[in-house]
Amino acid sequence: MSEQIETLLKESRTYQPTAKTIAAAYIKEYETEYKKSIADPETFWSNAAKELEWFAPWNKVLEWEYPWAKWFVDARCNIAYNCLDRHVKTWRKNKVALIWVGENDQERIFTYGELYRQVNRCANALKKLGLQKGDRVTIYLPKIPEQVIAMLACARIGVIHSVVYSGFSAPALASRVNDAEAKVVITADVGFDRGKVINLKPVVDEALKHCPTVGHVVVVRRQVPGPALSAPKEIDWNEWVKQERAVCDAEQLDAETPLYILYTSGTTGKPKGVVHVHGGYMVGTYLTTKYVFDLKEDDVYFCVADPGWVTGHSYIVYGPLLNGATILTAEGKPDYPNPGRWWDLIERYGVSIFYTTPTAIRLLMRYGEEWPKKSDLSTLRILGSVGEPINPEAWEWYHRVTGGDKPIMDTWWQTETGAILITPLPTVPLKPGSATRPFLGIEADVVDREGNSLPANAGGFAVIKKPWPSMMRTIYKDPERYKTYWNTIPNCYTAGDVCHKDADGYMWFMGRADDVIKVAGNRLGTAEVESALVSHPAVAEAAVIGKPHKTVGESIKAFIILKQGEQDSPALIKSIKDQVLKELGKIGVPSEIDIVASLPKTRSGKIMRRVLKAKELGQDPGDISTIEE
Repeated sequence: MSEQIETLLKESRTYQPTAKTIAAAYIKEYETEYKKSIADPETFWSNAAKELEWFAPWNKVLEWEYPWAKWFVDARCNIAYNCLDRHVKTWRKNKVALIWVGENDQERIFTYGELYRQVNRCANALKKLGLQKGDRVTIYLPKIPEQVIAMLACARIGVIHSVVYSGFSAPALASRVNDAEAKVVITADVGFDRGKVINLKPVVDEALKHCPTVGHVVVVRRQVPGPALSAPKEIDWNEWVKQERAVCDAEQLDAETPLYILYTSGTTGKPKGVVHVHGGYMVGTYLTTKYVFDLKEDDVYFCVADPGWVTGHSYIVYGPLLNGATILTAEGKPDYPNPGRWWDLIERYGVSIFYTTPTAIRLLMRYGEEWPKKSDLSTLRILGSVGEPINPEAWEWYHRVTGGDKPIMDTWWQTETGAILITPLPTVPLKPGSATRPFLGIEADVVDREGNSLPANAGGFAVIKKPWPSMMRTIYKDPERYKTYWNTIPNCYTAGDVCHKDADGYMWFMGRADDVIKVAGNRLGTAEVESALVSHPAVAEAAVIGKPHKTVGESIKAFIILKQGEQDSPALIKSIKDQVLKELGKIGVPSEIDIVASLPKTRSGKIMRRVLKAKELGQDPGDISTIEE
């Protein structure tokens, strides 16, 4: 058997759901429902799909020719139809679909009826540019409503959207435009970030010097006067859509029709174009949004992601709109103009469901508890966390400052999985730092390199054993790269994360397999060491890497951001090492600790340890186009 990954972190606290949470929940008894869903997953997913509208039914739920899946075979549907038309035909026509708040507190509100009209105008405008089913459009926009409108308009007419986060550089944008062979780029003149104006149009101009497939650029002008546009290639968004009719029939598409390409950098060089399709992705995002967040008709749902990332695709745009939810989305950072910004928005709009990242929580922890205390957070009902494992200290803080009785849905999933796969449900007892158990219909395990299930508390690789509807269908133009997810460990989807299961079957993610540190024959996941470091009262955030070492193989080096008001000193460094010794034992104590002002992160908040390691060892860090700073 292959070598195991040590699990050192001891976390024994458990939080039970309140009677109120249980009374409200769709799924009251997880164990029973889970067993039923796993005994017959096809019936489970088929029943979920029947809650949505289809133009033609499926002949078969799943066609599985390892590693290729087709779901809802021969069915016809359209995800944008289910996000809009399905609601516009009912009383929800006048329900608020989207509340947008700009960095300068500007507010724009769209009912389902208004969003439907705007999407139809944009869809008609895209058709006028000659776009047809299967063509690609690159959307390079800041977090503004036009981003959502453009995505849904593409989906409505069977055009494939590729959303590129608006912080990317010209070379990073160009590589994504060229890989997708996009015919149109939709952008804005500017974005805003911490009071600074970010000029986007010059980035697009620079990128498009190297993009021969692009015929038109549509520009949302946010400044007056906006940049001069050179017709006929460059078009003003408002001029483009305002003359169009507010009616446009949704294309009746085969369930396996591609919906979008989303480029993920992963830990390797060239970005991978992950392809998701209309049918299965629609079912997966719909059901997970409904059950994980226990979404009800009167909820106000606030997800802090950007639609430039998969969390924004699945849990700002598609999942919530499929459920007829009211979504709040806000441009800007959580600590600008002050660290109370998100708490203030929660009070102002009566937010009941709040979905954020461990990175953001740790950022807000740095500023202390007085900021959340200034706002009335009593409307909150369900909390969520996404992006990386949440360390128990951050979990505890998040739980406490929001009232101490709201369940935290610590969700594990990836761009490639399309939807949440491992997560609590609101009625499941919670353990701080654990993503809990698989979602209904999902078969997950922790295995060694040969695919053998590991016993409780033995660290190994997180895998998914059976296909699921929202799984990616391929890597765009690179099917061989897609296959590696399924043939790294036999007959499993390998996520690339290390994990262990405790005696209750709860899953604890320990970091990326690529980041495992080997110390004196022991293999340690980064998440546990980082978690032990952050449990020290002076530490706000930490990242660890392994460095080659003559005698023990690798030594641990830690990079630490201190909380506001804390000062670096030899005594503090010793105290931090003592804390890790207490939490993990001698094996987990870093031999070096550097105090730093910032850590290299992707713009979705994940720490890029390989960049730290490359810098430390004087190597080439590879593709850093997704890096924030």
